[in-house]
Order: sequence, then structure tokens, then C-alpha cells
Amino acid sequence: MNSTYKIITILSLCVVVTFNSFSQNKFKVTLDAGHGGKDWGATYHGHVEKNIALSVVLKVGEILENQSAIQVDYTRKTDVFIDLIERANIANRLDSNIFVSIHCNANKNTAAFGTETFIMGMAKTASNLAAAKKENEVITLEKDYKQKYEGFDPNSPETLIGMTLMQEEYLENSIALASKVQDRFKDLSKKSRGLSQAPFMVLHKAYMPRVLIEMGFISNPQEGAYLDSEEGQNEIATAIANAIISYKKEYYGADGSNNEEIERPSKKIIDTPAEPKKDVKTEVPKKEIKPTTQTPQKGSSSDIVFKIQIAASSKQIEPIASNFKGLNGITVSSSETINKYLYGETSDYSIAKKNLEEAKSKGYASAFIIAYKDGKSVPLKEVVK
Repeated sequence: MNSTYKIITILSLCVVVTFNSFSQNKFKVTLDAGHGGKDWGATYHGHVEKNIALSVVLKVGEILENQSAIQVDYTRKTDVFIDLIERANIANRLDSNIFVSIHCNANKNTAAFGTETFIMGMAKTASNLAAAKKENEVITLEKDYKQKYEGFDPNSPETLIGMTLMQEEYLENSIALASKVQDRFKDLSKKSRGLSQAPFMVLHKAYMPRVLIEMGFISNPQEGAYLDSEEGQNEIATAIANAIISYKKEYYGADGSNNEEIERPSKKIIDTPAEPKKDVKTEVPKKEIKPTTQTPQKGSSSDIVFKIQIAASSKQIEPIASNFKGLNGITVSSSETINKYLYGETSDYSIAKKNLEEAKSKGYASAFIIAYKDGKSVPLKEVVK
């Protein structure tokens, strides 16, 4: 009797361990249906934003749940009111890989139409600020919002930028995800208003790649009817789900089981310190550790080089050790929108992994390996094979 009980117990533990291990390898997506409960969102022509957003989110979730390597979580699955900051906290507690907030746009000009996907950042146009203001005003419905969001004025979204140092290490990945969403919308022959930056509170506190999707204008009679139709919601949900699946495959592999891919960004970041002020004493590391380097020989492995990306920011930071927690040999790769800060250079993948461990030990938990072939960035999984 005791032997039988022990066997059953051991088998049960094996099942639990196997399940937990598989669950930990899953790509985690948190879906956020905008508004809800007492917050109706935009309402035009009988169409209600909170209902459309929830319906589409559930359809996106249903598609993703059929992917065995994806875990789907929701900020809400019913018509309830959720604080903006709590929506981000849900994703943070789950340690999600991405956060996707889904909304409908609206404008007093009922002729306005088209899709738009936002990432967190300082708005460059008045229309982007207006969009952020509209979404951020929801906090006035929350209890004690003035204390909870001290220093933030929902009528002036710019104040969000000054509250804390912006977490921009995920900017590049947020752009990649947003671009895939807009590309899928283009496939539906829907007008794309492009990718934009705006200071949305719901995105501000989510520590992962995150986007806010405006599926179309509920204020436009034709587009509003499309958004509120079963056919329209199915098409939009499929487009969003396919964009997420495409993003996952590019950054985490097809089945989510490739151990090399966990080196891509997935966890809460630690802010990169700004250049220290002159009147503040900066603690100098007792021993600055130089990155292990190995110069590739010409003609070997098609001159493949590995580097560690430790940060990406729209800000320009002087690449000196004191700005990067004692790491020496920082290089910068810049484009029109972003500066990538890279550590170490080697043609030996095993050395690159050691450099990655060193960067993470310094506090760069979101650091990851990138590969270059003949001077051009290439997918890591291709060159590792």
C-alpha cells in the first residue's frame, strides 16, 4: 500500500515538474482590453469602445492559445474597471514577454480613419499628445488618483516624461512589434497611420516591449461599423495575433524551446544611469573588467562577430565606463531613432556568452547577444547553427 502510494506521489511530482518546466519556456503575452466598467471609452453612432476592445482581445487570445508555446494572460476578460497602473502591474507580475493594449481611436472630425500603433515615448505631434491625453484621462475615475499618480497631470501628458527616468532598453523591440502590427493591418488594405510615440500611462510602467494599438476610428461611421462587426473583429484579431506570432518567431524561435533564445530581452530592466553630475561622487569599481575580445581572422566563418547589446536609447550617452557600471570597451551603433550600446567583441560564441554573463552581473538583466556577419546584423540563431 505504501509502495503504491510512493509510486503515485513520484509520478505526480514528475508531471508537476514537467508542466512547470514547459510553462516557464512559454512565450508570455499579456493582452489588455482598453477601458471597461464605468469607463466606456469613446462612444459614437451606438458603438462602444470598451465592448469592441474586449471582444477583439478575447478573439486574439483565442488564436494565440492555440499556439502550444504561447501563454496568454489578460488584464480583464469581462466588463470591469481596471486602474491604468494595475494593468501594467499585471504584466509585470507575470513577467510577460510583451504587453499589448488594444483600443479604438476617435476624433471630432468623423472623416478621420485608419489604424495606428503607439510605443511609449515623447510625442512629436499635437495629435499624438491629444491621443495620449484622451487615454490618460481615465485615471480621474480612479480612487485617490492624485496621490497615486503624484506629479502627473492627465491634461498635460508631457509631465509623464519627467516623473522617472524612461525605461528605453525595450524601445527597439517595441518598435519591431508595432511595425509588425501595422504591416498586418496593411495586408487588410486598411489605411495605416503608421507607428507613433506618445506618453501613455498604461505603457509607462510595463517593463517589457509594449505597444498600444488603435484599431481604427470608432467616430468614423464606416470604420466604426466595421469595428463593431463580427467580420471586422475577426479580421483585426487575426492580424494582431499573426503579428505577435511573427514577433515571437523572430526573437524567441518557432517552438519557444531554443535555450539560446532566452538571451533576448524578456525581463524587467534596470535603468542605465545618466552621466554623473560633477558635484556627485561616483563610486569607482575597484577593478574594471575589460571585455574578453578575440579579433576574427580574415576569411574565417565569414567574419562573424558577436557583441552584447546592454542598452538602447534615443538619448546619447557618452560610452565611458562610469556611465555603464564599470564596463569598458563600450561602442555605439546609431540610427535615426535609436542608439545601441554594445559591450565586447569576439568571433567566439563561447566567449560572447561569458561577456553576456559579465554584463548581467553588472545589472544589465536585459542584455543579449547580437551577431554581425560581414559588418551587418544577422539573426543569432542562424549563425549559431
